[in-house]
Amino acid sequence: MNQLTSLLLLSAALLAAPAVQAQSTSKPAPKSSTTEARIDLQNGDQFVMQNGAVVRRRDGQTTGLNQNVRLPNGTKINVKSGIVELSNGKITTLKEGDYVKADGGIIFATPQSAAEARGTSAPADAKFGEYVERGAAPTGNLDARLADMNRRVDLMAQKIQLLNQKISLLSQGNSKAPDTSQLDGQIRSLDEQLRAVK
Repeated sequence: MNQLTSLLLLSAALLAAPAVQAQSTSKPAPKSSTTEARIDLQNGDQFVMQNGAVVRRRDGQTTGLNQNVRLPNGTKINVKSGIVELSNGKITTLKEGDYVKADGGIIFATPQSAAEARGTSAPADAKFGEYVERGAAPTGNLDARLADMNRRVDLMAQKIQLLNQKISLLSQGNSKAPDTSQLDGQIRSLDEQLRAVK
């Protein structure tokens, strides 16, 4: 009987052990979101490596960052080291003056930093060609620009009409070439007007 009791106690202990273990097993804590921040982004925002740290540049003003940044496309930026992990998993490190655009694109300040990101080298005296980043279109003179564009469209429509008239005259098959000097003068006048409209 003593053996039977021992056997029952041992069986009960073995059966209870997984339940106790399941209760005491703790799940790893979820990753804290305090190390990466989704920040308020505007289309022209840039994250620039400046004086050994990444800062945000918006409309020419720089602001320090105290948290790493995660862009909407998944690009991650470490603000202390300048390490950038692109959404495809590629990792690069920003050098002084390099920056990441709000869409995740990287603009390199020097040919050397661009070459280093590619895993190659560039001569010390290498220079970039002129680079102009297109920003948002200026809105101040939008009405004037729209009026100019409409004027150009009207002038072009008139020119097309005159050219069609000239084609019609020339394709009549007369033995004597028709006089198109009046149409030519009107077409030249329209060309001058088109050049004057910006």
